[in-house]
Amino acid sequence: MGSSFCDDCFKGVIHEGESKGAWESIGSLNCYVGTPSKNYDQSRAILYLPDAFGMQLINNQLIVDSFADNGFLTIGVDYFDGDPFPENALDPGSQITFDRDAWIAKHGYDQSRPLIDKVYEALKEKGVARFGAVGYCYGAIITFPLAIENKLNAAVVSHPSRITPERLQEYFNSSKAPLLINSCEFDNAFPPEVCEKSDEIFGEDRFGPGYKRVHWEGCKHGFAVRGDMSDPKVKAGKDGAFKETVEWFLKYM
Repeated sequence: MGSSFCDDCFKGVIHEGESKGAWESIGSLNCYVGTPSKNYDQSRAILYLPDAFGMQLINNQLIVDSFADNGFLTIGVDYFDGDPFPENALDPGSQITFDRDAWIAKHGYDQSRPLIDKVYEALKEKGVARFGAVGYCYGAIITFPLAIENKLNAAVVSHPSRITPERLQEYFNSSKAPLLINSCEFDNAFPPEVCEKSDEIFGEDRFGPGYKRVHWEGCKHGFAVRGDMSDPKVKAGKDGAFKETVEWFLKYM
């Protein structure tokens, strides 16, 4: 249940727009950084933990920019170290020639986590004391352990991959980080039974730090990053999930 990647992890639509953030080396890792244009609290930062397409995808860069527009220093971590799932895989038919399994084998949690830790420690050395993390799809694999280890002050996952009921229970038992989940109607990676299990574990104020799950109808896995904006329900889901995430960070960061 909800323990693996699905086809929709590797599908979607490239969004239009021009990025305005900057690539910076943090902890010797390349990161896409969104810095607020006005005065902001430099003691807090959001770790933006992207889907398989990484920080090279314009969609991810634009979302980082939007968090910065809302007053948060936002660090898009390139934990695929310059080797994300290729953007052209979003073109119909192109994935036939790309070895998805080989890419997944190269970029598991054990490969990505040490890179995150370098960035986290470097930010702490710069004076960041409060961290939020938002994980999309693959990014949830990193968000949950950070929260379970109580390295976060607030956590958000949108259409998460590889989050099992056992992992949810571990979060409940160990973490002090308020948790927001943006789930959706069509999602083999976080299906209805796992949504229900999440509410069963955390819901009705059982989780003291704070819990909310927002369910987006008419949306499928990947909607919050790679959704088709010409579909009104998907656009409402993407915009709504972003708004919920900003409000979560404003409340708990």
